[in-house]
Amino acid sequence: MRKSDYWTPAPRRSLLDAMQTTDSIVRAGGHDFLLAFYKALRSVKLYPSENDQVQKAIQTLGGLADALCVTEGQLEVRIAGEYIHINTVRLRFDLDNYAVFFHVLATLRRCGIGTLTFSPGVEHAEWQSLLSHLVAFSEREGMPDLSGLWDRLAQDGVTHLALLPPSEHDAPLADSRQAKEVAKRTYEQCIAVTRDVMTAVRQGRTISVKKVKRAVQTTVDQVAKNEQAIVGMTTVREWDELGAIHAANVCILSIAIGKRIGLTKLRLYDLGFTALLHDLGKSRIPVDVLEQAESGNDEHRAASESHPWQGVLGLFGLRGYGAIPYRGMIVSYEHHLRPDLSGFPLTLEPRRLSLYSRIVAVANHYDAGTSHYGLNRRPDELLQELVKDGEGAYDPAIVKAFINLMGLYPVGTCVILDTYDVGIVHAPSADPTQLDRPVVRVLCTADGERSNPGRLVDLTMRDEAGHFEHSILKTTDPADYSIVPYDYFI
Repeated sequence: MRKSDYWTPAPRRSLLDAMQTTDSIVRAGGHDFLLAFYKALRSVKLYPSENDQVQKAIQTLGGLADALCVTEGQLEVRIAGEYIHINTVRLRFDLDNYAVFFHVLATLRRCGIGTLTFSPGVEHAEWQSLLSHLVAFSEREGMPDLSGLWDRLAQDGVTHLALLPPSEHDAPLADSRQAKEVAKRTYEQCIAVTRDVMTAVRQGRTISVKKVKRAVQTTVDQVAKNEQAIVGMTTVREWDELGAIHAANVCILSIAIGKRIGLTKLRLYDLGFTALLHDLGKSRIPVDVLEQAESGNDEHRAASESHPWQGVLGLFGLRGYGAIPYRGMIVSYEHHLRPDLSGFPLTLEPRRLSLYSRIVAVANHYDAGTSHYGLNRRPDELLQELVKDGEGAYDPAIVKAFINLMGLYPVGTCVILDTYDVGIVHAPSADPTQLDRPVVRVLCTADGERSNPGRLVDLTMRDEAGHFEHSILKTTDPADYSIVPYDYFI
């Protein structure tokens, strides 16, 4: 296959047009390269090296890399937070290829790679060596061993590529205790700011929008760099009369969903602002009315269901935002509406719900349903409900992204393993093709022995025969075992 069969660069026009054209070429070529890289990794993992499918996958990968090198002079694949850059162009991805994206991202991370640089002329044998060692080193337990990987490649005579660790700016926090502490401070700041806003609205005082924006910006940065720890904070599902904990949880989950579907950082800031203030209208309703609405009082329920448009009125009163927060008003009004416009408030004119409203609706329903002040449902049950009702009640694409974020067993779910050990889900699977196999923290053994903080068990691990070492038998109520999930995240 000739290099020109992949794509042909557009002719040069103005400098600006040329830059835009080059970026689009690199972005298109980068997507093709990433998909080919994923297919080659899977082929090398599943078949012996001499297999025709492996050889064909490597040949295709090499051709795409050569074409990018012709366009750009070299090919650099760099991880920055939760993004992959091809040379200087950040790749965007959609819900159809996020599994490919995150598999490649996870593989490079497990090998300790921050940047892969390819010079023109990478030979077939070099590709085969790289792919084989990436598969082997990514499946090792313990810390990434980049120097060991580099030694193996050097022994194989690989000369057309260079490996670098993540830069200090791009690297995730290595110390889990440090990551947890940073996430906890961010979470507490988010709750404190929300309480101040709700209290200010109740008392008729001016809201400090700058504080809200700073809290949201910090949260977005934490989701980008420290997603596992900050999402773990949302297992705090206690009730507070101002709804600040719920607002913080919805904000974090909404930002994480937005990141999964490829929103830019500026749009994530905007989304986080709208999510944090989605229930602002409740601060304009007496607390006793909200409490009695939950007990089934129709009059009070009607008053409670006025909070979407009450929130719109509250957002009109913001000062210092720089512009009227229209998106926040829309989300406040729409977050209890369904795509068919059922729900509340009553809407007479046909409309399509905004993207932010559809994201916040999923995050809001999940957190409210699992919270102690709500239905107190098990996380996995509510997730199954979201999947079942996704077509009619929620945007199925957003639900799909949420499942990719949380796994089929969300963080904090109490599970019983096939060994009869009891634990809680600590983190979703790093492999997006095995969302039913999260990382579990075992807290109680089959013979009743308790441990704290408990050992971590990765359910994707296999024994020498290729069988999974552990599996989830069923989910259970943590209260039956005197387990409080959020104690292990805060």
